[in-house]
Amino acid sequence: MKIRRIYTREFKLKVLRECENGKGKAQLSREHGLHPSLISRWENEFREDHERAFSRNGNIYKEDARIDELERVIGELYAENSFLKKALSNLEVRLQEQRTKNTRG
Repeated sequence: MKIRRIYTREFKLKVLRECENGKGKAQLSREHGLHPSLISRWENEFREDHERAFSRNGNIYKEDARIDELERVIGELYAENSFLKKALSNLEVRLQEQRTKNTRG
């Protein structure tokens, strides 16, 4: 069974600084026991949003997928709510018309 290692934000930033200062990914991967593609992934994450990079635990894709799902549900509920408001308004108009018709006749 393979154990998944967790690296701190500070460690990831240290490795990226070393990479920026001229050390190659192959050398860094040997020194720190990392796969070169992991260093590339860290570079991409840092490039996308350096303020929030490495601040979350777990898989960011799962969190993003959860947010997308919740936004989709909110959209459905908003549409349903609008439909029901419109239907209620139409029903109230019909009831009012029927009441006026019954009081006249």
